[in-house]
Amino acid sequence: MGIVHYEKYLREEKKMAGNTVQAYIRDIKHFEAFIGVRGVSRLSEATNSEVVAYLMSLKQAGRTKSTVNRNLASIRTYYAFLYKTGEVTVNPADDIKSPKIEKKEIEYLSLEDMDKLMSLPDNSPKGTRDRAILELLYATGIRASELINMKESDVNLRMGFVKCEGVHTKARIIPMGRLCRKAMEDYILDIRERMLKGRDTEELFVNYMGEPMTRQGLWKVLKEYGEEAGFDVKLTPQIIRNSFAVHMLQNGADVKSLQELMGHEDIAATQAYLAVTKNRIKDVYDKAHPRA
Repeated sequence: MGIVHYEKYLREEKKMAGNTVQAYIRDIKHFEAFIGVRGVSRLSEATNSEVVAYLMSLKQAGRTKSTVNRNLASIRTYYAFLYKTGEVTVNPADDIKSPKIEKKEIEYLSLEDMDKLMSLPDNSPKGTRDRAILELLYATGIRASELINMKESDVNLRMGFVKCEGVHTKARIIPMGRLCRKAMEDYILDIRERMLKGRDTEELFVNYMGEPMTRQGLWKVLKEYGEEAGFDVKLTPQIIRNSFAVHMLQNGADVKSLQELMGHEDIAATQAYLAVTKNRIKDVYDKAHPRA
């Protein structure tokens, strides 16, 4: 069973997203090249020593703990597949512990900061477009890539929802709130055609030249508004996505529904936001309760 069969297994049986599959395959090929230099000609012949040596080489090369962990997960999953198909009798990565990663604090904007951000765009064509971008990011929690790739046909103004389909994620339907819907109407019905300047493109958001907005263009827009607002954190699409998640949980959304809205494959990714809301509740309690 070669890597081709393994890739098919990840896609069809494990139902992994395309980008995750690509990362796993890339990791296995790097490991294969590493053990080849050490004189091991077949992946099925690798031992625990080869796996440990490979992980140590990644660490010595300055790779982050998360990268080392992903490589270990890739190798462990690959050999679990080989064990399942009878090609190996033991998984050489089974008893290797993953390096502990310090949990990074989730950065997000307060409700007050979010209100301030939404008040910044003016009524010029650019401002109208930018308001639509900000409102859409915050109303739906979509990723930067999902916004960049969104088509005009993905927006249903009458029903008030957008269809979101990432590069490697399944399509999902996300409602737009009242304010987002109004901002989107202003942009699509009045401004977008003017910004196109006679060009024809399916992409929802365009730049001054009438061309589809790029990832760099989006980051530049957010950087400008973040600096204008004077936020302590650098404004990025992820910060707004985090804000969407935290505010949804603070206002009573359940984790399962939030997982679907955000397009997380693993609910653990969504549950990470619970820690933020729990910490906030404790802070409020400590400040408010007379016997805290």
